[in-house]
Amino acid sequence: MMGKLKVYADQMSQPSRAVLIFCRFNGIDFEEIKVDISKRHHLSPEFREINPLQKVPAIVHGSFNLSERYPSNLFRRAKINSVMDWHHSNLQHGAANYVINTVLGPATGRPLSPKAAAEAEKVLLSSLSKLENIWLNGDGHFLLGVSQPSIAYLSMVCELMQLEVLDEKDHSRILSPYKKVLQWIEDTRTATNPHFEEVHNILYRAKKKFEQQRSRVAETGTEPSNKMGGHSKM
Repeated sequence: MMGKLKVYADQMSQPSRAVLIFCRFNGIDFEEIKVDISKRHHLSPEFREINPLQKVPAIVHGSFNLSERYPSNLFRRAKINSVMDWHHSNLQHGAANYVINTVLGPATGRPLSPKAAAEAEKVLLSSLSKLENIWLNGDGHFLLGVSQPSIAYLSMVCELMQLEVLDEKDHSRILSPYKKVLQWIEDTRTATNPHFEEVHNILYRAKKKFEQQRSRVAETGTEPSNKMGGHSKM
């Protein structure tokens, strides 16, 4: 017997959320093992034994370890690889760096950089435009015209969900022009609920804390203490 599937994850990590939603949505019996990135648990010798790259998520099933997620069908794998290669150097780069340099930086021990934020925003907006006009230009509700979300595409939606922590004005300014992208996010949410909302609760709580922090700054004119607790997969 191989025992229960184990998923090592931090729910503030975008790809971790994607894997957790996928497992719950498909009724996979698994044990979630929390790896707190903010406490640097992913850098521990114990976790290095699980994933030498020291990144989450990681999957263990008996003696089988997996740190990447792809289907066995070669044609679908090739299509997903093409999207994911683009994702890592475009959408992920833009979204992650924009959020870090506008919101999350101090919480992760990094100063905010308006210059880096501006550069990341250009990459993010370009990526959203390509999503809108290329990747979502099909008959299906999901990327490349498929009829249901895959684990790889969930990763991309979870990437965009981190924008929830932004100021509402910035969130609307960045996403509102991209109607297909917004519909894709909602279609993915609907198709995978209640698991989508359950896994994203940690992000919603962080969003509320940042909103309260911004309100205090506006009222008092004092800078935040930056004791939010660092969370990011980056």
